[in-house]
Amino acid sequence: MLVKNLKKYLLLTFFIFKIGSTAFAQGNLPYIDDRTLHFGFSLGINAMDFGIAPSNLDINGRIYHADVSKLNPGFTVGIISDLRLSKYFSLRFTPTLHFGDRQVNYTYEGSTTTDSIFVSSIPVCVPLHIKYSAQRKGNYRPYLLWGGGAYFDLGRNKENPILLKPLGFYTEFGVGCDLYFSFFKMAPELKFAIGLNDILTPLDQRDAGFLNDNDKKYTLALSKLTSKMITLSFNFE
Repeated sequence: MLVKNLKKYLLLTFFIFKIGSTAFAQGNLPYIDDRTLHFGFSLGINAMDFGIAPSNLDINGRIYHADVSKLNPGFTVGIISDLRLSKYFSLRFTPTLHFGDRQVNYTYEGSTTTDSIFVSSIPVCVPLHIKYSAQRKGNYRPYLLWGGGAYFDLGRNKENPILLKPLGFYTEFGVGCDLYFSFFKMAPELKFAIGLNDILTPLDQRDAGFLNDNDKKYTLALSKLTSKMITLSFNFE
């Protein structure tokens, strides 16, 4: 589901790149990339998803299947710290706060009804990225990102039938383009994050929260959950 929406984000990013490459005068901020250390901020939108591994357990005579059928847009805000390593490489530390949720749908054979569970998340991500920038052409400079880090979920709801673990790890890659204006540079940036660890809290590890017997099936139907997320952000530096 997340991959299908990637095309939409790519088309939007390409459109922004085209505007940036033709709409501005040449030669803005010629020495801005020579600074050893600089800072900025980012604003954007995200779409969260799950990688789901079913348990295939027989739960009261039924085997449930789960998937995320709808991606809901969320909000992203972050701080940028950029350390210049060479002409083409830099190291970036970008602590970022995301707001979002996922809708998990459950079905089983022989039934036409669908049960849905909303899982909200407010992860604080603390990643490190290596940024490779191409040769600057006029007022634009495309780049690639790769890195990863950890996140801490501030939005855990211990009453939810699906309880996520508070700590996760992920790798992330992306593409962007610096657009140079008279007094600052702005970069539309598209990133794709993939979780590395299982973030599902098993029933026997839930430390709090009341969960009735009927809701236990939503956790029992899953053997593993990993996080996925697409982020389209606009960086100002």
